[in-house]
Amino acid sequence: METFLEFLREVLKGVVRETGAYFFRKSILQSKKTTPRRRKQGGSRKR
Repeated sequence: METFLEFLREVLKGVVRETGAYFFRKSILQSKKTTPRRRKQGGSRKR
């Protein structure tokens, strides 16, 4: 019975970790702009 409870605890820890990572990715990382900014092409350059 004790090994089953340890197994269940590990499964729950994994589920909580994955759901936390999913919501972190969804809220933080996808809220940023998806297209990178382009550098402004300024005047003449010396060669």
